[in-house]
Order: sequence, then C-alpha cells, then structure tokens
Amino acid sequence: MGDWLQRNIVEPGKLPLLLALAAFVLTFLITRMITRLIRAGRGPFGNISSGGVHIHHVVPGVVLIVAGGFGAVASGARGFGAGAFAVVFGIGAGLVLDEFALILHLDDVYWTEAGRKSLEAVVLTAALGGLLLVGAAPFGVNDMSDAELQDRGTVLATVAVNFLLSLAVLFKGKIKMAVISVFIPFIGLIGVVRVARPGSPWARRFYRRRPHARARAILRAYRHDRRWVGPGRVLGDWLGGKTDAELSRKGA
Repeated sequence: MGDWLQRNIVEPGKLPLLLALAAFVLTFLITRMITRLIRAGRGPFGNISSGGVHIHHVVPGVVLIVAGGFGAVASGARGFGAGAFAVVFGIGAGLVLDEFALILHLDDVYWTEAGRKSLEAVVLTAALGGLLLVGAAPFGVNDMSDAELQDRGTVLATVAVNFLLSLAVLFKGKIKMAVISVFIPFIGLIGVVRVARPGSPWARRFYRRRPHARARAILRAYRHDRRWVGPGRVLGDWLGGKTDAELSRKGA
C-alpha cells in the first residue's frame, strides 16, 4: 500500500488533491451529522446566530475556500504548505457545497426537497475529484498516446470534439451526464444519441414541431425518473436525512 501511494499519489504530485478530497468528504459527512443532531435536539451542538441573524456554515466555508485557494497557489504544488492549504480548501468546499441549494435558491431550503440539490452537488464533486485522482484528464486527453499528445493539432481537435459533445449533452438538459462526459467522453456520446429531457433548450428548439419526438422525450424522462427516484431518495435520506415533508408525513 505504501509503495502504491508513493508511486501513484506522492511522486505525481497528487497528495494535495488526495488531502483536499478526503477533507471535503469528511467535512460533508461530519457537517451532516451535526446538523441532523441539531435538528433532533440532541448533543451539545446548536445553530450559530449573531444579532438575530442565523450564520449558515456556507459563510465560514467561503472564507476557507478563499484562504485555501490563494494559499495553495502561493505555496506551489508540493511541500507541507500545499498539503495544509489543500485540507483547508477541502474543508471549505465541503461546507459550501453542503449548502449549495441555499446558494442556488437564495433561500433556506436545507431540509426541503429542493435542498437535495446540495447532496447531488457533493456526490458529483466527490466523483470528479476521484476521477482526477486516478489520472483522468478532461475531454479525453488521457486516452491519447504519447505521439498523439506531441501533435498539437490532434490534441486541439480531440478537446474541441469532446467539448462540443459535453456542450450538446448539457443543451439536452442532462447536467450530470454533461459533467461526467468531460472526463469520460463516451458518456457524452451516449447523451447525444439519446433524446433530450423535456423542457431542455434542445427540446424547445428541435421538438417544438415534432410531437412524436416530444412524446418520446416525456416518456423516457418519466421512466428514468420513476426508476431512479426510489434509490435516489434512499441515498438522500441516508446521506442528508429526511426532508421536513417526509417527517411530517411520517408523524401524521
């Protein structure tokens, strides 16, 4: 294990990334545990207020992200400073993305269905961090040979094609697939071939006068959501706790 860590993480200079990713995941898990205890009225924890204003943990998170980011840039890619600032950045990112939905909606939706966007953002960020850690490069560059990498035209063409694939998937309303396709272009190809989500810019532009395509898009979206809503809710309840609406129905 030590040899693998030295060869694959330390020598390539990925130790700060590993530290940041570990700090990010641990911070999110610990934060969710504390907020669930506060919600249940257990333990020594409580909400922080100043002058009647509830201080959300996204506030110190932003401060830590700024400090960690600038510190990492100033310290260089290696050394104790880079690792320490990577941890600071990871902690800040965990605090901020745990309240991503609050930033998105500009409202305290932490314990609502809309608040589940925070969990999606955290899971997606952790997955992308893991891909970077194992050596995945954006837009398929990691799949190219040494000879292809030396040809600037080939690299630019590969990046451009894969970027357009990701953009098309995003245009089709498939945000998660678009983000993942940045690192796994084959996912982007699948997203481009399949029909767009109803209500997406692609559907509004190309399905407006095609009722059959519009019906297919609605049916596929319904089947997809029905298939994944159950597992997604179980995972969301396990990671982030039940929403207020779920607890109300349970207590009724």
